[in-house]
Amino acid sequence: MTSPQTETVYPNGYIPKNKRKTILFLSDDMRLPSGIGVMSKEIILNTCHKFNWVQLGSAVQHPEQGNKIDMSVAVSKESGVPDAKVTIYPYSGYGDPNVIRRLIKLESIDGILHFTDPRFWIWLYNMEHEIRQKMPLMYYHVWDNLPYPKYNELYYRSCDSIITISKQTYNIVRQVCRDAPIDEIPLVFYVPHGINPSIWKNYRNTEEGQVKIDELRKMLLGENHENIKFVVFYNNRNIRRKMAPDIINAYATFLHRLPEDKRDECRLVMHTDPVDGNGTDLPTYLKDVHPDVKVIFSGTKVPAEQLALLYNISDVCINASTAEGFGLSTLEAIMCETMIIATVTGGLQDQMGFVDDEGTPLDKDIHFNYQWGTNADGKYRKHGPWVIPLYPQNRSIIGSPPTPYIYEDRIRWEDVTDALLEIHELPPEERDRRGKLGRQWAIESANMTSSDLGDSMADCIDETFKTFVPRKKFGIYT
Repeated sequence: MTSPQTETVYPNGYIPKNKRKTILFLSDDMRLPSGIGVMSKEIILNTCHKFNWVQLGSAVQHPEQGNKIDMSVAVSKESGVPDAKVTIYPYSGYGDPNVIRRLIKLESIDGILHFTDPRFWIWLYNMEHEIRQKMPLMYYHVWDNLPYPKYNELYYRSCDSIITISKQTYNIVRQVCRDAPIDEIPLVFYVPHGINPSIWKNYRNTEEGQVKIDELRKMLLGENHENIKFVVFYNNRNIRRKMAPDIINAYATFLHRLPEDKRDECRLVMHTDPVDGNGTDLPTYLKDVHPDVKVIFSGTKVPAEQLALLYNISDVCINASTAEGFGLSTLEAIMCETMIIATVTGGLQDQMGFVDDEGTPLDKDIHFNYQWGTNADGKYRKHGPWVIPLYPQNRSIIGSPPTPYIYEDRIRWEDVTDALLEIHELPPEERDRRGKLGRQWAIESANMTSSDLGDSMADCIDETFKTFVPRKKFGIYT
């Protein structure tokens, strides 16, 4: 007797492999743990039922450059799409005109999507007319802050569509291009980052999850981990704008404001490299300035499931950065039902659930405009209960020749101390309640899951192809 065959269930909008358009994706290698690499992977995993992907997978010095990596089987297994077609060409850097021309011809490319700072793509914009005679050029883009970067206008006008990661960036692109010729204004969409809620979740709710949490607590916090009642988590690179020394300073002051018998019940866990050439030497700072403060460093790269457990042993996650395009660590914390403390800047604002005086969530088209482009000024103060926002107390213009001007939003580290005290005073069940509300909001209202990311990205790409008008060829007359 033969057993019935299991019917293959295809995702909504599925297109057979031989009928899909092929997208050339220029970004960090989808196998890398960088924020861009992680989001590139999520985009591919959640759209591979509609598009075939060829990625020029970038790294600083890619050890696999010159190879061609077929990821189709691995992506099919992880995504559930039986005929996914995904190829990676590892590359040191983000590319050049010659490799783009070669891949377009070799892989029969239908469109190009690029992702990360526009400064890396000047060479690509210089060849945009050549590319856009045949296919659309799309950009998944974030810009950290105001003033409106008019120096980006020609970059934006070089694209057929710009898919923005934050509401602030959506408004910035629209305002920068407001006076451009109508046929040179790109389509502008808003698609925030999204992560997998099946990985980033509360593991404390199950017996199996609690066993894993207890094992991690024992390994990380020591044999007396049961005595640790309050864990503060920092998950960012040890670079200047992430303000790691200020976090230590704020935490040390927080401890000194607690009753003496409560201080040893707290720990600061920093998932970062203790020493970074782009940041500082944190162990030396601790030894010389705060020798009595216990900080646990967890600098080793770990799989997503292990990192999710780190959020689960934490009572609060902090991101006090002076600039942040989106801020994945805070979204990961929210999905794990852990409260956050974060600077009101860049894309972090989108994770705070801000509403206006009537309770209406801040809308990219209604609230944002030329006169008002960021809540860093504290215009709106009502927010979700899962966050304590840190409003910048100093907004300074910084710049460089490639980026002539941009605001840097600096908070007072004393405000971090006050926020830690406020969360510490909450009963554990109240912290849990607020954390649950954060996850519910992120899934049901903010559309910040990986499937939301894939659906929205696919819609934007489809709309770009639908409206694409090829550029005319140049003529030379003598």
